[in-house]
Amino acid sequence: MPDNSKKMTISPSPERKHFVVALAYDGLCTFEFGVAVEIFGLPRPEMGERWYRFAVAAVEEGDLHATGGIRVVAQGGLELLAQADTIVVPGWRGANAPVPATLCQALRAASLRGARVISICSGVFVLAAAGLLNGRKATTHWRYVSTLRQAYPAIDVVEDALYCDEGNVMSSAGSAAGIDLCLHVVRKDFDREVANNVAQRLVVQPHRAGSQTQNVAEPVARARESESLGQLFDFIRQQLTQSHTVETLARRVGMSPRTFLRRFAESTGTTPAKWILQARLQRAQTLLAQSRLTIDVIAAEVGFSTSALMRYHFQRQFALTPAAYRKKFSGAVK
Repeated sequence: MPDNSKKMTISPSPERKHFVVALAYDGLCTFEFGVAVEIFGLPRPEMGERWYRFAVAAVEEGDLHATGGIRVVAQGGLELLAQADTIVVPGWRGANAPVPATLCQALRAASLRGARVISICSGVFVLAAAGLLNGRKATTHWRYVSTLRQAYPAIDVVEDALYCDEGNVMSSAGSAAGIDLCLHVVRKDFDREVANNVAQRLVVQPHRAGSQTQNVAEPVARARESESLGQLFDFIRQQLTQSHTVETLARRVGMSPRTFLRRFAESTGTTPAKWILQARLQRAQTLLAQSRLTIDVIAAEVGFSTSALMRYHFQRQFALTPAAYRKKFSGAVK
């Protein structure tokens, strides 16, 4: 066990520290694994003895190679899962890659004794192979949704979610959504303020609701439009209070409305109107969580004509009113 294991953990009982084990396997998804390490394995002196204890378990023997030419040396094998309070499956080799029977058995045994098992992105296929998701809701990256649904019809696959919390079994969508899920776990294990502090160190948004769409709110333009559309994205974010039309936006980037709509859809996967709405909602989230501005002022600041209109879109997108969102996620504002 690493030296920092003496500094990490949580648990209602001070005698026993909450033990998080992340899986490592040949072909390891480096980003997803890094998310687990960053959230649960990084020493946090400000938490004292309350933080997590963390270890890495190798799924198989021998050299383990991660994406990017990295070699991984784990602290133990699947026997660590018998001690774990939380097990993280950071991606998998592929949606159709077989899952070892020994791993499935170890995960089922851990789940039966009450351990929490969470997956990031394609890691959901490991949970599915182990039978932990039958009759439960689960999500994964939008590219794998149809594959998951066809391969495991007993699972209630949710395609428009960042993560699903089914108690002791949780799953996240794409790689970055793993951050949202892990912060959600921290929020449950500790409280909102602790999760917000972790998010601040990561320089990410304190909270994105699990039911939030997987569509990226701030997309990156494709190479051929990187200059014109990239500058347009920045312009819109800086001018959210303005009324933008297809004609005015197309004129700004020197395109016909028809060409503009086609190029915009190719670059973002959505329409200008939906993109602008997401940008306004995202900015409203930040102001609600990190400022003391009134809801009426925030609505005007982000471009909604009335606070009632912002409330309508908030409830539709996040199943929360702006006031409820602020109450739930403004722990960082004193």
